[in-house]
Amino acid sequence: MTIRRRTAVAAALLALLLPVPAAAASTASAAPVRAAELPAPTGRFAVGQEDLHLVDRGRTDPWAGSGPRELMVTMRYPAQHGTGRAPAPYLSTEEARLILADKHLDQLIDPAAFAATRSHARAGARPVQGRYPLIVLSPGFTVPRATISSLAEDLASRGYVVAAVDHAYESAATAFPGGRILTCLACDRSQGPEGHAAVARVRAEDVSFLLDRLTARHPAWRHAGLIDPRRIAMGGHSMGGSAALAALTADQRIRAGFDMDGGLPEPLPAGGTGGRPFMLFGSAASVPGSPENGDWSGAWPHLDGWKRWVTVDGSDHFGPTDFPAIRDQLGLPHPGAPLSGSRAVELTRTYAAAFFDQHLKGQPRPVLDGPRPEAPEVRFHNP
Repeated sequence: MTIRRRTAVAAALLALLLPVPAAAASTASAAPVRAAELPAPTGRFAVGQEDLHLVDRGRTDPWAGSGPRELMVTMRYPAQHGTGRAPAPYLSTEEARLILADKHLDQLIDPAAFAATRSHARAGARPVQGRYPLIVLSPGFTVPRATISSLAEDLASRGYVVAAVDHAYESAATAFPGGRILTCLACDRSQGPEGHAAVARVRAEDVSFLLDRLTARHPAWRHAGLIDPRRIAMGGHSMGGSAALAALTADQRIRAGFDMDGGLPEPLPAGGTGGRPFMLFGSAASVPGSPENGDWSGAWPHLDGWKRWVTVDGSDHFGPTDFPAIRDQLGLPHPGAPLSGSRAVELTRTYAAAFFDQHLKGQPRPVLDGPRPEAPEVRFHNP
């Protein structure tokens, strides 16, 4: 799926996500905000959360053309129950407003409703001491890291450290320190297959820099001692999934990759993945031969380690994100994706956790072996 097509899909989804009647828009500020709540994490740990601002002074930002490359990262980790403060906001109201304005929906949607989505991680919670695998998560193009919060929280509750990354100038709005909100400069500078590959390459460089800073002798994060640097993987949605393959092939520290409905960038890795596992987890439009993500068929032979191609019936491109759960709680129909939001979240969490458990913790997960009667929506492909 091209970047332009993906952006259009994002706009269409947001149009369905939080519509407010035009007549009510002017009074939205006076009415109580009807906030959705992300599904609760399913693991045995509580979840802690901290944000990092990282600056790579060794690289000039490719989209701004000046200044160092910057990242915003939300770290989530296994935490002690009953510790920490109330969860950080899902988005700031200004971020929500700019995202909606980018989709030409700012006159129809109350940004406060989107921004007020409730999550479960606790800011500053005390970690459960140990050494945990690290999973880097990257969001789709034009949307921020907040949109993969449900998966990030669940993985942390199951015993992972999770780093969700916002890549500067690749979202419609991302808040940075100093009151800055960076918008999507990359949107007009990275169209077509070459642009897709360029964004994936930039994100791969971002991830390598992040790993350097998390595993350094003097790391950027105060709880970096929780990370086992021998067990690192990456996953992502849409462009983030594309970047997972680019990062896997560029950085030997990444042991496994998980792509959630992201088209794979070309040129495909001539040397394969070095035998490392890679999983394609797609929407109903990602079956073999689909015009949406047909490039998976070309990439499939290049995945020379353990691999799976799995799709979920009744889902759409944003099925692996928080959006279906938010949409359902607000009572908004989505006839193009009849799978319930709670079920979409459940399946994404189940298959992502199984993949990481098997390949980072060495725990076999039979759910990855093929179709199962308790998951009739899930299809396995081997083109």
